[in-house]
Amino acid sequence: METYIDRIKLMKNERKMTNERLSERSGIPLGTLSKLMAGMNESPKLSNIVAICNALDCSVDYIITGNPENTNNYTLSPDEIKLIEQYRNLDRWGKELTGAVLAHEEKRALAKQTKEEAAAQMQEKGVLIFPKQSAGRYAGAQTKTGKRTLMLYELPVSAGTGVYLDDSRAERVCVPNNTRTMEADYALRISGNSMEPKYHNHDVLLVQNAEAVEVGEAGIFLLDGNGFFKIFGGDRLISLNPDYGPILLKDFMDVQCRGRVIGRLRRK
Repeated sequence: METYIDRIKLMKNERKMTNERLSERSGIPLGTLSKLMAGMNESPKLSNIVAICNALDCSVDYIITGNPENTNNYTLSPDEIKLIEQYRNLDRWGKELTGAVLAHEEKRALAKQTKEEAAAQMQEKGVLIFPKQSAGRYAGAQTKTGKRTLMLYELPVSAGTGVYLDDSRAERVCVPNNTRTMEADYALRISGNSMEPKYHNHDVLLVQNAEAVEVGEAGIFLLDGNGFFKIFGGDRLISLNPDYGPILLKDFMDVQCRGRVIGRLRRK
């Protein structure tokens, strides 16, 4: 059965390269290379295999697996090589644990990539996607004066009939750094009276990024690109002012939750 050593020797012969020349080009000491070529090293360092493949100008995939179809070399950084070599030193339990962590992180990364691609598509359609920040207490810059900054969206979200959201006039504002503001990801100024008596025209809301809220919670919603500040009622959005009827979600093609309202800034 052909081994990786056989394939290295084959590539050496095709390139008419001696062990001395291969040692020089790969940077591997001649003694180490000779032991590897003689099969005396059962677990050669991956860094040495990569160096040999680079010197022979051949695919790591081909040398390790014998697959001739893949002619592209893997490009591995020093950190990646170190991680792989550390993995090879683990016992069975360690490898299973590492595999579980990698599978979880790969799933998370792919989900994030899918979400970002979907957000880009929505932006192309003219629907505002608020910038995703880290968890509230870390979002925005903190200052040395007991304050922090948040992005304030100047064009108001409607507390009435709905207006189109646009972040073109957003600005960074300084707010007190306290238990209310530390969980907020951005601030949003509302207009209208449909959320009175609790919320009033021109109030500035503190909003936490959320893709969904519980029934009865206040949130920021996009309905076919129009922004609303309402109470989530399951199949509808509800105003606090009885003069305004519910907004049925079934009447809209695109329904998104863009944040949970966690409070408001006090008026000065």
